[in-house]
Amino acid sequence: MDLELLAICALTFVIHLIGALAYAVRIAGVRTRRIAISFALFNILVLVSRTSNSFQGPFLAKRIEEDLASPLTAHVLSDLRWILLTATLATLVGALAVPTFQRLFSRAVLHFQVHRSIAKMLLHGFAKGGLGAVREALTPPRVRQVTALKGGTGLPIRVIAMNVAAQALLTVGIYATFYAGYLEPDFRVTASSLSAVVNGVATLLLFVFIDPQLSVMTDDVVDGRVSEPAFRRAVVALSISRVAGTLVAQALLVPAAYLVVFVARSI
Repeated sequence: MDLELLAICALTFVIHLIGALAYAVRIAGVRTRRIAISFALFNILVLVSRTSNSFQGPFLAKRIEEDLASPLTAHVLSDLRWILLTATLATLVGALAVPTFQRLFSRAVLHFQVHRSIAKMLLHGFAKGGLGAVREALTPPRVRQVTALKGGTGLPIRVIAMNVAAQALLTVGIYATFYAGYLEPDFRVTASSLSAVVNGVATLLLFVFIDPQLSVMTDDVVDGRVSEPAFRRAVVALSISRVAGTLVAQALLVPAAYLVVFVARSI
């Protein structure tokens, strides 16, 4: 792995790590009863993720253009496999970090509630007291949180399955279209534009079928109609399905690329 690919993988890691930590924000919101503030503060991390995404795309596109110019030394598919593996690793790390992150994030929410300043909150986080809070908040995930899933996740199985599908499509979407552009260089602009279609289907699944279910459950926890342990089981199930989605993306990469090539030729 060269430095250029390592940089792309690092950006990929940041993007998927932040995405996986989004579930911890809901737990923090429920515990602090400050759901709106929790999402507002998490938008700072979302900004970091989107900035990383804006750099990753051009870097990867340039690398593929260079491979097109030097086909004898091209290694596009292996590069994409490494990137997808990084996405899986980042999602797994994010899932394992949920217990720690939700504790840290709960502190950040309460701190912001008092001081109402992003700058003060960040300074406190990097100060000695903030670093000490990180050590106190370090909590490894417990095995019983996974075994407790035998008692039910609180979410329909179809929602878990749709989350796997949505995460797989979101993960593979842009990479499949880049690979399609490499397979069919004459249609590579058309192929790359089709990533919006793939991501659109995944976004539809998330915003229409998955996120409303979790949002209703979040409100039910705040209102006392659902227990926090049941809510945590739902988060564990969604975290596992998110990791599974990135693994499914590996299997979808090549078939999806050829499907994009077919569509690019046909439209």
